[in-house]
Amino acid sequence: MRGLILSLATYPWRFALWLVEGWNTFWHTPADPIVLGLIRVCTGLMVLYTHAVWGLALKDFLGPYGWVSPELAHSVSGGQYAYSFWNIVPDAWMWPVFALTMIVFTAFTVGFCTRISAILSFIAILSYVLRVPEALFGLDKLEVILVFYLAIGDSGKALSVDRLLRRRRQGPAWTPSAGANLGIRLIQVHMCMIYFFAGISKLRGPAWWTGNAMWLALANSEYRTIDVDWLAWHPWMLNSLCHLTIAWELSFCVLIWHRMWRPLVLLTSVFLHAGIGECLGLWTFSLIMLIGCMSFLPPEPIRVILAPIERMFLGSHEAADAGEPARASAHKDGAHKDGAHKGGAARRRS
Repeated sequence: MRGLILSLATYPWRFALWLVEGWNTFWHTPADPIVLGLIRVCTGLMVLYTHAVWGLALKDFLGPYGWVSPELAHSVSGGQYAYSFWNIVPDAWMWPVFALTMIVFTAFTVGFCTRISAILSFIAILSYVLRVPEALFGLDKLEVILVFYLAIGDSGKALSVDRLLRRRRQGPAWTPSAGANLGIRLIQVHMCMIYFFAGISKLRGPAWWTGNAMWLALANSEYRTIDVDWLAWHPWMLNSLCHLTIAWELSFCVLIWHRMWRPLVLLTSVFLHAGIGECLGLWTFSLIMLIGCMSFLPPEPIRVILAPIERMFLGSHEAADAGEPARASAHKDGAHKDGAHKGGAARRRS
């Protein structure tokens, strides 16, 4: 009885310690920076591509006398403070400023002065989208989100020029980084929120309850790129796709954290976004969503796949040294488990 009372009395303290330990483990455990580095490269390439498109009609989009004047953009934003340096760029300086932003995006992509170039890229992307709010879509929002978290995390510690320069001072071997884990976790949590609220918002419309939403999207001639009118004769397929989409989006934030479910959830995301890109022509949006989903990939296979690239830039000997900490950690964990197994067997024999 005394032990039960003592256990109940100390439970709040033990529960608080468990929460703190779990919080620190989730956010601050050092992790391999290779995943965050790969996300930075892919995000940077998308940023370069999408902003190069702005340059096809730069003055029409962003000029003081373009399609959307600064006054109209301010009115559309509801009078809220939305700063864009394009509002103060003179017409004669537009192309030099555009070239400067592309240089910043390139530095961010290759990982040169990554922290600084990431922050500058974040400011530049915001200035583009806030100057023309009518052109703000999901692709632009995802770019802003990813670049923001890549600026917070140690995204320049792998697959970067910074890494090549740093190896002369710190040696070739990579080291796990708590900052890399923080960046990965922020992206993971945000992706869970995006899919969950996407599913919740769909349930507010009657078309998703009746199963007609998928057909309304695929039959929209403004977006569709392939003829899927034959699906009209198979409504059960459209209804199934509609309800499976809702189920997947609502369950993503739960199932993705389970190791056995994670491959299936990620594979489903590939098919889902590939279907959106192929059927609706929204390939850039689909790719940026898949880049966000890359945050759930394990680092080990990525290092194996990218080993030839590391050997190309680091040399075969240094690239082998770069993987040594992972092998040492795995060996240590294996030895620890083996020791625990032998200790348990000894106790059972005694």
